[in-house]
Amino acid sequence: MSKKIATYLLLAVFILSLGLVGCGKQTNSSTAKVLRVGAETTFPPFEFQDETSKEYTGFDMDLARAIGKQMGYEVQIQNIGFDGLIPALDAGTIDMAASAMTITDERAKKVNFSQPYYKSGLSIVVKSSNAVINGFKDLEGKRIAVQIGTTGAEAAHKIKNAQVREFNSSSEAYIELKNNGVDAVVNDLPVNAYYLTKSGDKDAKLVSEVANSEYYGLATAKKNTELNEKVNKALDELKKNGEYEKIYIKWFGKKPE
Repeated sequence: MSKKIATYLLLAVFILSLGLVGCGKQTNSSTAKVLRVGAETTFPPFEFQDETSKEYTGFDMDLARAIGKQMGYEVQIQNIGFDGLIPALDAGTIDMAASAMTITDERAKKVNFSQPYYKSGLSIVVKSSNAVINGFKDLEGKRIAVQIGTTGAEAAHKIKNAQVREFNSSSEAYIELKNNGVDAVVNDLPVNAYYLTKSGDKDAKLVSEVANSEYYGLATAKKNTELNEKVNKALDELKKNGEYEKIYIKWFGKKPE
């Protein structure tokens, strides 16, 4: 064998060994535990994008990351329209939805819900000058803005003669109120309260009446009962070790009820 041929053979072996090392790295990365979490990220204080860091933040986002850490998973957040979350779970493009999703009988037919992790209710935001709307009974025949796919939207559609306008995000609904396109916004109480506090909008106010006490749950695919059990176990552990309470106080300024 000539020196030239021997050199080529050694080079070929070297290149082959590099390829095998590369394959080994890919195998290791593919076996990493990842929890793909879907959320509609325009729903503060539960999920929204930080203006400075551009990272997804909020109560649900902190809770989802804490659950993933407790389970030993890396959490990856995906921004998905609220009405697309359940289809995404069905399709397997996400593993869990953490998006202030109210537990309802209808949704429970399509997904597995975790134990409740937050108690909420529906409320109304109107212009500060509005002295006519003081409760849900006063919304009859009025123009109402809601976020598509939410329980607020469901409730608004049941109001007699109401003209309901659906928007992709809660922020769009508030803008419509500001521009006098609607008479009121119906949304979850903590979301409405957070908007008024953080936006500093002096031209809007929260109607005192709260309706339809409801509970939020983390959703997983109907067929993935194993993941649902792991999520519930992690939630229990976070409540016992104080991490859940810490996250709750961070976003709502008080201990959970």
